Amino acid sequence: MTRALSSTSGVPWNQLTHVNKEGTTPCMVDVSSKTATRRSATARSTVRFPPAVLAAIQQGGDAKTSLLSSSKGPIITTAVIAGILGAKQTSALLPFCHPLSFENCHVRLDVREPDAIDIECQVQVTHKTGVEMEALTGASVAALCVYDMCKALSHEIVIEQTRLVHKTGGKRDVEAFEVRMIDGL
Repeated sequence: MTRALSSTSGVPWNQLTHVNKEGTTPCMVDVSSKTATRRSATARSTVRFPPAVLAAIQQGGDAKTSLLSSSKGPIITTAVIAGILGAKQTSALLPFCHPLSFENCHVRLDVREPDAIDIECQVQVTHKTGVEMEALTGASVAALCVYDMCKALSHEIVIEQTRLVHKTGGKRDVEAFEVRMIDGL
Protein backbone atom coordinates (compact mmCIF):
# COMPACT_ATOMS: atom_id res chain seq x y z
CA MET A 1 0.00 0.00 0.00
CA THR A 2 1.33 3.44 -0.94
CA ARG A 3 0.74 6.26 1.54
CA ALA A 4 0.11 9.82 0.42
CA LEU A 5 2.90 12.22 1.28
CA SER A 6 2.18 14.89 3.85
CA SER A 7 3.87 18.00 5.10
CA THR A 8 4.97 18.52 8.69
CA SER A 9 4.15 22.23 8.34
CA GLY A 10 0.43 21.56 7.95
CA VAL A 11 0.38 22.30 4.22
CA PRO A 12 -1.90 19.80 2.45
CA TRP A 13 -0.08 17.46 0.06
CA ASN A 14 -1.91 18.95 -2.94
CA GLN A 15 -0.17 22.28 -2.30
CA LEU A 16 3.32 20.77 -2.25
CA THR A 17 5.19 21.28 -5.51
CA HIS A 18 7.45 18.24 -5.74
CA VAL A 19 4.92 15.38 -5.60
CA ASN A 20 2.65 13.91 -8.25
CA LYS A 21 -1.02 14.92 -8.30
CA GLU A 22 -1.97 11.83 -6.28
CA GLY A 23 0.49 12.81 -3.57
CA THR A 24 2.19 9.42 -3.65
CA THR A 25 5.45 9.98 -5.51
CA PRO A 26 8.08 12.70 -5.41
CA CYS A 27 8.71 14.32 -8.80
CA MET A 28 10.44 17.20 -10.50
CA VAL A 29 8.29 20.27 -11.14
CA ASP A 30 7.32 20.76 -14.80
CA VAL A 31 8.48 24.28 -15.71
CA SER A 32 7.80 23.98 -19.44
CA SER A 33 4.84 26.40 -19.38
CA LYS A 34 6.65 29.06 -17.33
CA THR A 35 8.28 32.14 -18.84
CA ALA A 36 11.99 32.66 -18.30
CA THR A 37 12.64 35.67 -16.05
CA ARG A 38 15.66 37.23 -14.38
CA ARG A 39 16.22 35.53 -11.02
CA SER A 40 18.82 35.88 -8.33
CA ALA A 41 19.46 34.50 -4.88
CA THR A 42 22.00 35.17 -2.16
CA ALA A 43 22.84 32.77 0.66
CA ARG A 44 25.17 33.13 3.61
CA SER A 45 26.99 30.74 5.86
CA THR A 46 29.35 31.31 8.77
CA VAL A 47 32.34 29.24 9.82
CA ARG A 48 33.25 29.80 13.47
CA PHE A 49 36.70 28.92 14.82
CA PRO A 50 38.38 28.73 18.18
CA PRO A 51 40.20 32.12 18.24
CA ALA A 52 43.62 30.45 18.16
CA VAL A 53 42.76 28.76 14.85
CA LEU A 54 41.79 31.99 13.14
CA ALA A 55 44.98 33.59 14.48
CA ALA A 56 47.04 30.70 13.09
CA ILE A 57 45.61 30.94 9.56
CA GLN A 58 45.98 34.73 9.59
CA GLN A 59 49.74 34.35 10.03
CA GLY A 60 49.87 33.42 6.34
CA GLY A 61 49.11 37.02 5.34
CA ASP A 62 46.72 39.94 5.67
CA ALA A 63 43.45 38.83 7.31
CA LYS A 64 41.36 40.65 4.69
CA THR A 65 42.97 39.02 1.65
CA SER A 66 43.16 35.59 0.11
CA LEU A 67 46.51 35.07 1.84
CA LEU A 68 44.90 33.22 4.74
CA SER A 69 46.49 29.82 4.54
CA SER A 70 46.71 26.41 6.09
CA SER A 71 48.91 23.43 5.33
CA LYS A 72 46.57 22.70 2.38
CA GLY A 73 47.10 26.10 0.74
CA PRO A 74 45.28 29.43 0.29
CA ILE A 75 41.98 29.15 2.14
CA ILE A 76 39.87 31.97 0.70
CA THR A 77 40.88 31.45 -2.93
CA THR A 78 40.25 27.71 -2.70
CA ALA A 79 36.90 28.18 -0.92
CA VAL A 80 35.70 30.66 -3.57
CA ILE A 81 36.47 28.14 -6.32
CA ALA A 82 34.83 25.32 -4.34
CA GLY A 83 31.70 27.42 -3.72
CA ILE A 84 31.30 28.22 -7.41
CA LEU A 85 31.84 24.58 -8.37
CA GLY A 86 29.35 23.49 -5.70
CA ALA A 87 26.68 25.91 -6.93
CA LYS A 88 27.16 24.63 -10.49
CA GLN A 89 26.71 21.02 -9.31
CA THR A 90 23.45 21.59 -7.41
CA SER A 91 21.26 19.67 -9.86
CA ALA A 92 23.63 16.69 -9.64
CA LEU A 93 23.36 16.69 -5.83
CA LEU A 94 19.67 17.50 -5.27
CA PRO A 95 17.32 15.27 -7.26
CA PHE A 96 14.54 17.79 -7.96
CA CYS A 97 16.67 20.79 -8.95
CA HIS A 98 16.72 21.67 -12.63
CA PRO A 99 20.14 22.05 -14.28
CA LEU A 100 20.75 25.76 -14.83
CA SER A 101 23.21 27.75 -16.90
CA PHE A 102 24.32 30.62 -14.67
CA GLU A 103 24.85 34.14 -15.89
CA ASN A 104 26.84 34.91 -12.77
CA CYS A 105 27.99 33.23 -9.59
CA HIS A 106 29.95 35.20 -7.04
CA VAL A 107 31.35 33.84 -3.77
CA ARG A 108 32.86 36.18 -1.19
CA LEU A 109 34.52 35.37 2.14
CA ASP A 110 35.07 37.97 4.85
CA VAL A 111 37.01 37.48 8.06
CA ARG A 112 35.04 38.62 11.10
CA GLU A 113 37.27 39.06 14.13
CA PRO A 114 37.90 37.38 16.46
CA ASP A 115 36.59 33.99 15.40
CA ALA A 116 34.61 33.71 12.15
CA ILE A 117 34.61 33.77 8.38
CA ASP A 118 31.36 34.87 6.74
CA ILE A 119 30.60 33.40 3.32
CA GLU A 120 28.17 34.82 0.78
CA CYS A 121 27.17 33.17 -2.50
CA GLN A 122 25.11 35.07 -5.07
CA VAL A 123 23.78 33.38 -8.20
CA GLN A 124 22.00 35.02 -11.15
CA VAL A 125 20.18 33.41 -14.04
CA THR A 126 17.46 34.06 -16.60
CA HIS A 127 15.38 30.91 -16.39
CA LYS A 128 12.01 29.38 -15.56
CA THR A 129 13.01 28.35 -12.04
CA GLY A 130 14.79 29.99 -9.12
CA VAL A 131 18.36 29.71 -7.91
CA GLU A 132 17.91 29.56 -4.13
CA MET A 133 19.23 26.02 -3.87
CA GLU A 134 22.25 26.90 -6.01
CA ALA A 135 23.13 29.85 -3.75
CA LEU A 136 22.63 27.73 -0.61
CA THR A 137 24.75 24.92 -2.07
CA GLY A 138 27.51 27.34 -3.08
CA ALA A 139 27.68 28.87 0.41
CA SER A 140 27.58 25.42 2.01
CA VAL A 141 30.34 23.95 -0.15
CA ALA A 142 32.56 26.99 0.41
CA ALA A 143 32.03 26.55 4.18
CA LEU A 144 32.85 22.84 3.92
CA CYS A 145 36.02 23.73 2.02
CA VAL A 146 37.11 26.15 4.77
CA TYR A 147 36.45 23.45 7.37
CA ASP A 148 38.44 20.90 5.35
CA MET A 149 41.38 23.24 4.94
CA CYS A 150 41.49 24.07 8.67
CA LYS A 151 40.51 20.80 10.37
CA ALA A 152 44.15 19.85 11.01
CA LEU A 153 44.26 22.77 13.45
CA SER A 154 41.02 21.93 15.28
CA HIS A 155 37.87 19.85 15.04
CA GLU A 156 36.02 22.46 17.10
CA ILE A 157 35.29 24.47 13.94
CA VAL A 158 31.55 24.96 13.48
CA ILE A 159 29.61 25.66 10.30
CA GLU A 160 26.53 27.62 11.32
CA GLN A 161 23.58 29.62 10.04
CA THR A 162 23.50 28.66 6.38
CA ARG A 163 20.49 30.62 5.16
CA LEU A 164 18.81 32.37 2.26
CA VAL A 165 19.08 36.14 2.67
CA HIS A 166 17.79 37.45 -0.66
CA LYS A 167 15.79 36.19 -3.62
CA THR A 168 14.28 37.98 -6.61
CA GLY A 169 12.23 36.72 -9.53
CA GLY A 170 9.60 34.03 -9.58
CA LYS A 171 6.42 34.09 -7.50
CA ARG A 172 7.78 36.16 -4.62
CA ASP A 173 10.85 38.09 -3.60
CA VAL A 174 12.62 37.58 -0.28
CA GLU A 175 14.48 40.53 1.23
CA ALA A 176 16.71 40.54 4.29
CA PHE A 177 15.58 37.15 5.51
CA GLU A 178 17.61 37.14 8.69
CA VAL A 179 17.84 34.20 11.05
CA ARG A 180 17.23 35.15 14.67
CA MET A 181 19.01 32.95 17.17
CA ILE A 182 16.94 31.86 20.16
CA ASP A 183 18.72 31.45 23.49
CA GLY A 184 19.28 27.81 24.28
CA LEU A 185 18.99 26.54 20.70
